[in-house]
Amino acid sequence: MMNRQPLTINGQQNLMNRIEKMFENKKQNILSVYFTAGFPSLNDTVSIMKSLQDAGADMIELGMPYSDPLADGPVIQASSTIALANGMTIRRLFDQIKNFRNEIKLPVLLMGYMNPILQYGFENFCREAENAGVDGLILPDLPLYEFEKEFGSIIKKYNLDFVFLVTPETEESRVRKLDQNSNGFLYAVSSSSTTGKNVALDEQEKYFRKLSSMKLKNPVLIGFGIRDKSGFTKACSYANGAIVGTAFIKILENASGTEIPGRIKDFINSLK
Repeated sequence: MMNRQPLTINGQQNLMNRIEKMFENKKQNILSVYFTAGFPSLNDTVSIMKSLQDAGADMIELGMPYSDPLADGPVIQASSTIALANGMTIRRLFDQIKNFRNEIKLPVLLMGYMNPILQYGFENFCREAENAGVDGLILPDLPLYEFEKEFGSIIKKYNLDFVFLVTPETEESRVRKLDQNSNGFLYAVSSSSTTGKNVALDEQEKYFRKLSSMKLKNPVLIGFGIRDKSGFTKACSYANGAIVGTAFIKILENASGTEIPGRIKDFINSLK
């Protein structure tokens, strides 16, 4: 299955994937939501995606649980521990999402870490991601050098976008290089902490304004520490949108299957 689909602009047909098409149609206030596959129960993955779509999310970042995550705070780490205990694996995730495009029209990225993907086989992973209808990857521990040398060409071969992360400490020259190697969007980490920390976005205003002034190739989404309407609105004033993860995981905790759609609807409405 090829992810790229024709879109006619000014009478010309361009090949745009779902992420590009989303940003073409909606420039601001993008809400991307992260959650861990296999949490709170093993088979909740696709139903949560459907509920997010119904509730008005713009994009989904589907986390692949890993026992030793680099950037995740305690809430997401705990969700990964539960998902792994539930039996979630990359193989099982692909089995769950093999037909998800019958229902889910939103852009979907897989977010995770290199170790389990390398064990699975990197090219095999990318091939199956494309076949399932996944749009892109976020792998925080894939270095730029390794991306350029080896893995980027495989990712492109299977028509997947790749999103790099930048932080307030990332030098301008490196921001530009990461932007040039990213497709879809650039992930602006709000601080150099792990996910879920309380972040005063105004303290990073200079950093966000600088990113905005750089005329980057990609749209920018701000993540880490976005937990409520105030934070989402503030992040959207600095960038094209925001990514919410830890706060969403919290609303899924201890939820039964029947409770989940209502909780998700209320949460998305509270952000917007």
